[in-house]
Amino acid sequence: MRRRRMNQLYIGNLSPAATAQDLRQLFGERQLPLPGQVLLKSGYAFVDYPDQNWAIRAIETLSGKVELHGKVMEVDYSVPKKLRSRKIQIRNIPPHLQWEVLDGLLAQYGTVENVEQVNTDTETAVVNVTYATKEEAKVAIEKLSDHQFENYSFKISYIPDEEVSSPPPPQRSRRGGHSSRERGSSPGGSSQPKQLDFPLRMLVPTQFVGAIIGKEGLTIKNLTKQTQSKVDIHRKENAGAAEKPITIHATPEGCSEACRMILDIMQKEADETKSAEEIPLKILAHNSLVGRLIGKEGRNLKKIEQDTGTKITISPLQDLTIYNPERTITVKGSTEACSNAEVEIMKKLREAYENDVVAVNQQANLIPGLNLSALGIFSTGLSMLPSSPGARGAAAATPYHPFAQSGRRRTGSSAYLSSLYGAPAAGAFPHQHPLPEQEVVNLFIPTQAVGAIIGKKGQHIKQLARFAGASIKIAPAEAPDASERMVIITGPPEAQFKAQGRIFGKLKEENFFNPKEEVKLEAHIKVPSFAAGRVIGKGGKTVNELQNLTSAEVIVPRDQTPDENEEVIVKIIGHFFASQTAQRKIREIVQQVKQQEHKHAQGAAASQHSK
Repeated sequence: MRRRRMNQLYIGNLSPAATAQDLRQLFGERQLPLPGQVLLKSGYAFVDYPDQNWAIRAIETLSGKVELHGKVMEVDYSVPKKLRSRKIQIRNIPPHLQWEVLDGLLAQYGTVENVEQVNTDTETAVVNVTYATKEEAKVAIEKLSDHQFENYSFKISYIPDEEVSSPPPPQRSRRGGHSSRERGSSPGGSSQPKQLDFPLRMLVPTQFVGAIIGKEGLTIKNLTKQTQSKVDIHRKENAGAAEKPITIHATPEGCSEACRMILDIMQKEADETKSAEEIPLKILAHNSLVGRLIGKEGRNLKKIEQDTGTKITISPLQDLTIYNPERTITVKGSTEACSNAEVEIMKKLREAYENDVVAVNQQANLIPGLNLSALGIFSTGLSMLPSSPGARGAAAATPYHPFAQSGRRRTGSSAYLSSLYGAPAAGAFPHQHPLPEQEVVNLFIPTQAVGAIIGKKGQHIKQLARFAGASIKIAPAEAPDASERMVIITGPPEAQFKAQGRIFGKLKEENFFNPKEEVKLEAHIKVPSFAAGRVIGKGGKTVNELQNLTSAEVIVPRDQTPDENEEVIVKIIGHFFASQTAQRKIREIVQQVKQQEHKHAQGAAASQHSK
């Protein structure tokens, strides 16, 4: 019943003369056929739609735009007052609107716990937003309703917060009556911990979709049975598009076997219809993983090409949109060669994905009180993808989210991953420190990137500072021809994490780094001069261990003269998670040294007092 209520619509401002048949006819004429009952009252009515996409289409098409018996209809979600809580839906968002702008806007009205993009066939974007409190959601609705952005006017509605009416059952059942515990990510799954589900995402020509499904679905049934996989063919997505995405959930071996079978089916169909000579393999991968697939100077890709006899190309960053944050990896060669390349490509992507999970877990442990919703930080869309069914609320209709699994709740590692590649797990780590210590980090960026960070009339840097809860200033250039500029970030650990993450993401998005390389920046933090030796360790042992643990380069320049605060600089060079982990570890060491110094001072004072 919860899903049904989610898509129940209220039709208001109806003429007393309006009948249920009038409404059915009006909706039908606009290609919005009503599948269920029309509940007609005096001056208003209720109708149900099977999914959110249809509901959005009805609201967008009809509300305030269509007359019935001389009165302009109002159409919106039917949300009883008791369910008007923390969840709202924002529609009519410009498709070119950058995520950090939307983030900054939402953050003005409170703490955003969750953002889910709803995949629709409308030209504009739609997101479901969960605020920390219903008061914040109410303010956001009041302030954002009809908010003008360029020529677009935001449309806002409450959507039901199911947690208010009834908590979800401990076992969310799936079709066929099997609970998620009974049916894990592969048939025969048990309640034992299972490996991370990293699906294979493919793009296939629309003309071959029928052959892949087969008569009465027999071909796809046979494929899923043989490979012990779950295969989703997103036929309704991107109507009229030349290609359709397919998501395959299985073990790595199952994914590879399913891929091989699909390639064989397409090649056979192409041969019979003489429609193409050679069908390339197209794999979709989240932008955040692609740099590590490519490798330094493209070495990883070159090796896969050489080992498998294929030609591999990757779609440019410019192709990323608000609707599609994935890049297309195109592999050309024989079916056998493409299948072999898929194994190696997915191995690299899976490795990067798993490393990110470890990094996220480390951040959660290293930053006291880190709320993982802070991972909504990457302008590349890293955390703004549609989410799988989350800790709060129902799943959006989101076939493009690679980690969504229908009918499953996120728990454990999958919640962390959804925070990286989907909407974050809300409130995973509640804030524990009301007044966390202020930290200063100097981050060095390419000089030519300064304009992008500042933005038009300083808008971007202001939004970033507001979003992160940090002070962000760009220091003057040290020389006219300086290749780098220093960004001074002041704020508590979580603010540092958010601000630095956004800057890394912005530099990648704006192509200030080669598409084939990861963004690596140099950061400077200051530590008390008496603690510098502990950071280095005996014979450099500690600093070497730090580098091995974090994958960042850590340098404590020798023969430094301490500044007026008796502090010296530690340099950290690496990609975002490496740099963050190194920063936290170094501050942890410093904290330990300070505590030891404090105890020593107290002991000395006590000893002096006893004399």
